[in-house]
Amino acid sequence: MSTDRRDRPVDPKKVDRLLARVRREVDEGLSPAVSIAIARDGDVLVDATVGAPHGSRFCGFSSTKALVAAATWRMIDQGEIDIDRAAADYVPEFGTNGKDVVTVEQLLTHTGGFPWAPLGPDRWATPEGRREAFSRWRLTLEPGESFVYHPTAGHWVLGEILGVVTGGDHASAIEELVTAPLGLPRLLGIPVDEQDDIVDVEGVGAQPTPEEMEAAFGVKIDLAQLVPPDVALGALLTLNAPEARAVGVPGGGGIFRARDLARFYQGLLHDPAGLWSPEVLAAGTRDVRMRLPDVWGVPASRALGLVVAGDDGLADRRGFGRTASPRAFGHNGAGGQIVFADPDTGLSVAYLTAALDQHMIREGKRTIAVASLAADLLLD
Repeated sequence: MSTDRRDRPVDPKKVDRLLARVRREVDEGLSPAVSIAIARDGDVLVDATVGAPHGSRFCGFSSTKALVAAATWRMIDQGEIDIDRAAADYVPEFGTNGKDVVTVEQLLTHTGGFPWAPLGPDRWATPEGRREAFSRWRLTLEPGESFVYHPTAGHWVLGEILGVVTGGDHASAIEELVTAPLGLPRLLGIPVDEQDDIVDVEGVGAQPTPEEMEAAFGVKIDLAQLVPPDVALGALLTLNAPEARAVGVPGGGGIFRARDLARFYQGLLHDPAGLWSPEVLAAGTRDVRMRLPDVWGVPASRALGLVVAGDDGLADRRGFGRTASPRAFGHNGAGGQIVFADPDTGLSVAYLTAALDQHMIREGKRTIAVASLAADLLLD
């Protein structure tokens, strides 16, 4: 067998093991529905859904951030966006309360310093409402000094910038710049009358107790006090609303079939439509520019918008499991969405679930199990 993993075929027995593991989530009542797809060399090799009709769409939550990044890269190539410029140069209303120093790069790397700035349904439907909210936001951290994941705030600003430089709205910009050229359907901002096949997300389980957290991580943590409002269950469930799906929350409102995401990541691996320069693709999917630690002490390993698995032995803490190569890149989402590509094997993986598992320890173990099986599908 070739030592080059790219030359090895997919092992059907490994695919069967992966599908059996995925099916367990529904069989054991841990999710109402799940979907998984694997693609390679531009072709979808695995496309399975359990608990919902085949072809159903799911909310991908923060896996959506990869679409925003990919559209931003195109505008960087075209000279319309400069990552070193202040975000307020594009959206002046953002430049209040000391935020005038926050750069576009800091938005993409979650170092802008306003991780929990609020923006809800009462303001997010119009540019005027969004910008009014931006003007109220205040920094809680010094920009560029620390990595604290911004669940939605930074990507609302990135979405607004995309609208400014394209003359439209963020969802249409992503469709025109990225998904349509790749032969994909609209994945963000789904009209209300086109939502019939979307599976609603549901909360599952309970948060681990402080004692369970201490046993798992060595620190007694009360998650009820730690979880930011943007990613609390109630906030995430608002994305079931047809109006929210139509707006298309840029940090987490993407609506996907698993095969759509697997194909999108094939586009990032191969760029068949010539959408990006090699330099900007490397900046977005390979070149780590943010290594500051997260709240758990794990170095962020962030490129310009995406996460890179890395060679420091911590890839499983970043959502890639234990078998992906250090060059794997992607972006997972709340509740256990798993999405990445591995240049060493050519595989792209998308696992979507309609469950928002509140037990983060169980979710973490599931992510490691599913990602590890999915990344290791080639014959030995």
